[in-house]
Amino acid sequence: MSLPPQTVGGLLAKYRAGDKEALQALIPVVYDELRVRARRYLRMERPDHTLQSADLVHEAYMRLLVQSPAAAQDRGHFVAIAAKLMRQILVDHARSRRTAKRGPEYKLELDEAHGLPHKEAIDIIALDDALTTLSRRDPQQGKIVEMRFFGGLSVEEAADVLGISAATVKRDWSVARAWLTREVRSNPHGTDKAVGAG
Repeated sequence: MSLPPQTVGGLLAKYRAGDKEALQALIPVVYDELRVRARRYLRMERPDHTLQSADLVHEAYMRLLVQSPAAAQDRGHFVAIAAKLMRQILVDHARSRRTAKRGPEYKLELDEAHGLPHKEAIDIIALDDALTTLSRRDPQQGKIVEMRFFGGLSVEEAADVLGISAATVKRDWSVARAWLTREVRSNPHGTDKAVGAG
């Protein structure tokens, strides 16, 4: 389903104002984009993952319904917010399964397309822990990683959402990728680390 940009903007404005029916009208408009992102996430997960892409999108929608309205500025930003929710769902799923199994087993296969180590298996919980730490140390870099890596926004789209220059996004993206790579490698099993140091 495709709506004119002004219609999407109107639905977003109503959603930001707390209109849950606007959210119900908006989800079908972005559903295909969300399924693409969900499939991408699940391709990076273990092959026997119990969640399917439709399940992941549905769970993100349910979380959007019960939480305070997201301050999405445009379609791309809304998709990035929903993509972040899907990441949180996968992390929650991995944490609960890890607790039951008592061992790390959730690995993401990240490659250069995602801006992190080439063909290296990374524990999704370790990545989430590292991103949480980064967001506390430098909120802007954390937002850029979420928008670029998890939300799939381009440099220009992330710059528009954040109200900063594309050059700043590129610089922060580069610094954040290097920092996350080091952090994830030093915490390969997602063990709890002190957050907020430095």
